[in-house]
Amino acid sequence: METEEQLLKAIKSGDRQAMRRLYERYKGYAMSIGLRYIPDSDDVEDVVQDSFVKILTSVQHIDYQGEGSLTAWVRKTVVNKALDFVRKHERISFTGTIPDIPDEEPELERIPPHILSRMIAQLPSGYRLVLNLYIFEHCSHQEIAQKLGIKENSSTSQLARAKQMLIKMMKEYIKRHEI
Repeated sequence: METEEQLLKAIKSGDRQAMRRLYERYKGYAMSIGLRYIPDSDDVEDVVQDSFVKILTSVQHIDYQGEGSLTAWVRKTVVNKALDFVRKHERISFTGTIPDIPDEEPELERIPPHILSRMIAQLPSGYRLVLNLYIFEHCSHQEIAQKLGIKENSSTSQLARAKQMLIKMMKEYIKRHEI
């Protein structure tokens, strides 16, 4: 398999097949990222297409910084395009209600990954965005606040509420599926 550096060099030299290889190599990865932010797969496909247009039209500006840097650039581009989409098409709701849940956390390994993804998709948009940026993108609350145009303490409280709501969903799922 060709390295990221080899792939990037081929693309920069104008190799159209290398552009196709980049797309084929990262489209599934990009879809999985997009689905964390946008629940509708048709909308995610549009965001992924927009992301690859952005990637391929600005590829000359990326400096290779070691294995993983191309993957990181793809991830960052998809996240930014997904956030743009959500801002444009969804009413981002940040809510103050906190669900009632027991203190103990559920056993995460008892929930299949696709079910957990579905649960995250069901969170209110503000919760979903903050949770994804914090957990998957490793953004600080300050960075999240800047990206979403909210206060830092709003990011903190939205994350806490998202986790609480997710734990409640997980407990309900486990209870329904106990034998």
